[in-house]
Amino acid sequence: MFAGLKPTLARASRLARLTATGPDAWRGFALYAVVLGLNFVGVWVAIQLIAWNKAFYDALEQMNAAAALRQVGVFFALIALSAGSWLLADWLRKKLLILWRARLTGRALDLWIGNRAYWLMRPGYSAAPVENPDQRVAEDCRLFVDRLLEFTLDLISELVSLVSFVAILWALSGFALSFTVFGIGIEIPRYMFWLAPVYVAASTVITHLLGRPLKGHYFTRERAEADFRHALIQLRDRADMVAQSGGEAAERRRLDSRFAAVAANWHRLIRAELVQGLFGRPYMQTVLRMPTFFALPAYFAAAITLGGLMQLASAFSNVTTTLSWFIFSYRKLAEFVAVCERLDGLMQATTTLSPLPAAPRNIRRDVAEDGALRLSALRLATPEGRWLDVVPDRVIRPGRVFLITGASGQGKTTLLAAIAGLWPWGEGRIVRPAGRFLFLPAGAPVLGDGLMAAACHPLDPATLDTSRIIAVLSRLGLSHRLASGEGETGLAGLSMGERQRLGLARAVLNAPDWLLMDEATSALDLAAEADLLSWLRAELPDTTLVLVAHRIPSVLKTDDTLHIGPTDPERKLA
Repeated sequence: MFAGLKPTLARASRLARLTATGPDAWRGFALYAVVLGLNFVGVWVAIQLIAWNKAFYDALEQMNAAAALRQVGVFFALIALSAGSWLLADWLRKKLLILWRARLTGRALDLWIGNRAYWLMRPGYSAAPVENPDQRVAEDCRLFVDRLLEFTLDLISELVSLVSFVAILWALSGFALSFTVFGIGIEIPRYMFWLAPVYVAASTVITHLLGRPLKGHYFTRERAEADFRHALIQLRDRADMVAQSGGEAAERRRLDSRFAAVAANWHRLIRAELVQGLFGRPYMQTVLRMPTFFALPAYFAAAITLGGLMQLASAFSNVTTTLSWFIFSYRKLAEFVAVCERLDGLMQATTTLSPLPAAPRNIRRDVAEDGALRLSALRLATPEGRWLDVVPDRVIRPGRVFLITGASGQGKTTLLAAIAGLWPWGEGRIVRPAGRFLFLPAGAPVLGDGLMAAACHPLDPATLDTSRIIAVLSRLGLSHRLASGEGETGLAGLSMGERQRLGLARAVLNAPDWLLMDEATSALDLAAEADLLSWLRAELPDTTLVLVAHRIPSVLKTDDTLHIGPTDPERKLA
């Protein structure tokens, strides 16, 4: 029944340590202690209400109006205290939630971005790719912290209250239940006390047996929802391409397919919830009434008064409700198990990267002492294990213009990625200087939340002179874009040429020692390309330019050319 409990607890413990530890951890623990203390106030109020039940109903039975009225006042005082403590605890718990969520999210982002797991753990690059990492970081971190606080605070409070409620129930259950079965007299002393755990234990087993499929459905639900949301984001990002190609029908088919997975899992989930609810819902609606029915034999035997009956029923209800925490929380617990599995899976994957094993990762990387870049006996491979063409040995001196040419698919872009330190698959040696490298990839992707940020990426625009950024953008013919505002509005509808101009702005504003350009001006006309490359070289006279280009820029005097040409037919790695 509890076969999956140990791994779930291990995952939850690892995630909880990441959540609660770190700088200023005392703040979180202090908030937690205050919230827990306020929960104990609620426990104390519940205990007082048990005693209140006897006093109030005894007053009614005795027709004592003054005593009954006094108990009404006591009731509202207890409710005011309970409501006030609950509201304050809820407010502080939400403060703690965002504090711990920020810490866990920060840890997740450190692992996902810090060692380039986001790059290596993609489908086609890794033996164990992480699906929907955005959903795991954004949504699962929130859900984990929310459920962690809810379950641990509730569980501690329930355990403390259980001790009190059990003691009260024991004291109130001094009578026995007597009955005859097949002529045999049976007497169960303190039967109300023993009935509570038996009743809840049987209900717990039934709940778990009926609800076991829920965890898998919750896990799949989050994946399907994330896939659908990701497809919608892709449509937004590719709006121009879809419109220009008349691809609305194709996009609709893709979105319909993703949503069909959402709907199919939804139907499986609601069936599983219905099965679990066939027992769980009636149990929840009767658990507060059943104690009164169970205590009726003692009342009719005159072992207790009406007030005693209500007091006993209240104590029994509190015990069974507390013991029923697992039943009441079952769906949330199933969701929590799925969240732990997804989020811990992300964390573990980023600490033990597992690239595809088909290709070797034998590229030796050293630091050059003379500032030159050296490629020796270098041959690169795809992650799936296909060799690319051999890279001729070269020495690239600083400050030069170096051109890489060759037919499409021969590994030019891959070579730039290997020089940049990204590509691990292959063999040979790369000796790289210690200077700053900047890579302008093919396709001119726009990085950043707005035009200014995109022009400076990866630098923070706040660290640069705004007038300098504006001057560079104006020189590149992008000044009209500044009037569009920041954020997505300022980047909306950029043409390929404008994106490539924005890439040149990045190069100038970052002023790297080595600039790797992959078809970085292919969308510009010849006159614009000549003008902007001349300006780029004037702005960065000491920067080493390593260019991949099918069209050799006439304005740049290249110092050396490396041609990657066809070799033997493709072969799989041994």
